[in-house]
Amino acid sequence: MESVRDVRRLPKAHLHLHFTGSMRPSTMLELADKYGVHLPDALSSGRPPRLRATDERGWFRFQRLYDIARSCLRSPEDIQRLVREAAEEDVRDGSRWLEIQVDPTSYAPRLGGLIPALEIILDAVETAARETGLGMRVLVAANRVKHPLDARTLARLAVRYADRGVVGFGLSNDERRGFARDFDRAFAIARGGGLLSAPHGGELSGPSSVADCLDDLRANRIGHGVRAAEDPRLLKRLADQQVTCEVCPASNVALGVYDKHEDVPLRTLFEAGVPLALGADDPLLFGSRLAAQYEIARRHHGFTDAELAELARQSVRGSCAPEDVRKEILTDIDAWLAEPPTQG
Repeated sequence: MESVRDVRRLPKAHLHLHFTGSMRPSTMLELADKYGVHLPDALSSGRPPRLRATDERGWFRFQRLYDIARSCLRSPEDIQRLVREAAEEDVRDGSRWLEIQVDPTSYAPRLGGLIPALEIILDAVETAARETGLGMRVLVAANRVKHPLDARTLARLAVRYADRGVVGFGLSNDERRGFARDFDRAFAIARGGGLLSAPHGGELSGPSSVADCLDDLRANRIGHGVRAAEDPRLLKRLADQQVTCEVCPASNVALGVYDKHEDVPLRTLFEAGVPLALGADDPLLFGSRLAAQYEIARRHHGFTDAELAELARQSVRGSCAPEDVRKEILTDIDAWLAEPPTQG
C-alpha cells in the first residue's frame, strides 16, 4: 500500500468558506428544533442533499435550502456557536488561517440591523480565534442578485471595519445574473479602503466571467475560477498576474459543474501556474470539509505529497495573513513534508 502523509496534519489556509454553509449538520438540527423550523428531507436526512445547480431551477433549490438553514441562526449566541464550531472543524483539518465569507444583510433582520449583525459576527470571530488559536478574518460579500447600491453600502461598511477583522470584499450568488461591471463602484470603494477583491466567477458561467472579474472588479482572488481552464490565454493571464483561484472540488461536483471529481480541471490549473487555494465552500450542503479537498486532489488527480504541500503554500500566499504568520505556516508545511510518510 502506498505510503502517504496525513493531510489533516498539513498546515494550510482556508480562503473559501461561506458563513451559514460552515455550520455542522447536528447544530442545524438542534437549532431547527429549538426554533420550530421545519427542515425538508434534503436537510434533515443526515446525508448531503442531491443538488444540481447548472440550471435556474436547480440553483433556486440550492438557494432555498441555504435560506432555510440560515433561518436557524437567530441570536448572537447562535452566531458565536457557528463561528466557534467552524474554527474547531478547521483546526481539526489542519487549517491555520481562515477567511470566512459573509453577507451581513442576511442576518441583520434578526440581529438588530446591519451594523449590529456585522459587529456580532466580528466579535464571534475574535473570540473563536482567541479560544482555538486559529487565525481568522472576515470577507464581507455582496449579493449579485441584489441592487448594486446595496453592494456599495456593504463596501463602505466593510471598509469601516477593516481594523476589526474585515480583510476583503466579495460578490457571491448566481454569476449568470447581472454583470460584474455593475458592481465596479462597490469594489472600487473596497479597494480604496485597502480590502482584497475576491468576487466569485468561473463556476456556473464560463471563462468570460473570470475575465470580467479581472477587468471590471480588479480581482486579487477569484472564488472558484475553474472554468478558466477552458481558455489557455486566460490561464496564462491568471498565472502571470498570480491571481489565486479558490477551487472547491467537492462543491463543483455536488452542484453539477462537473460530473465527477476527475473532471474538475485541478491539475490543468496547477500545471498552468495558476495559484490555487482549495476550499470547502459550504460543507453543510456538500458534505465535506477542508482536508477532504486535499484528499480529492490526491485520490482523483494524482497529486503527490510534495504537490499537496505546494497547494497548501499557495493557499497561504493567497491569504491576507500577516507576513510573520505566513512565514510560520510555510515553515511548518516544509516540516510536514520532511516527515516520514505512513501507510495510506
